[in-house]
Amino acid sequence: MDIIKFLFSISKEEQENRFNSREINKLKHWKLSPVDKVAQDKWDIFTRYKEEMLVKTHTSFAPWIIVKANDKMTARLESIRYVLSRISYPKDEEMISFLNPDPDIVTRYQRQAFRID
Repeated sequence: MDIIKFLFSISKEEQENRFNSREINKLKHWKLSPVDKVAQDKWDIFTRYKEEMLVKTHTSFAPWIIVKANDKMTARLESIRYVLSRISYPKDEEMISFLNPDPDIVTRYQRQAFRID
C-alpha cells in the first residue's frame, strides 16, 4: 500500500488574491473563515509551523509531495499525473512519458541539511 501526502503550496500574494476574490464573490464568500482573515498577518508563523510539520512527518515510506498551486488547474492535473504514475498497471511507452508530472510543479519534499535562523 502506498501513502501519498500532498501539500499544495501557494504564495502569500496568491493567497491574498484568492481571499479578496472570495470576499467579492457572493458564491464563494462562505469559504472565508475567521482564520483566513488573519492568515496574511500570520504568514511567517504559519510557514514556520508548516515547515516543522513537514520535517516531523516526512518519511521514506510516506514522503510529502509538494505541489506548486498558484495555478489551481495545473496543480490539480499534475497531482493526478503523479498519482497515476505511482499506480502499478500496464503502461505503454507513450503513456509513461505522458504520466510523468512536471518537476517544476510537483517535487518531493527535501529536508534541509542545516538551517540558519
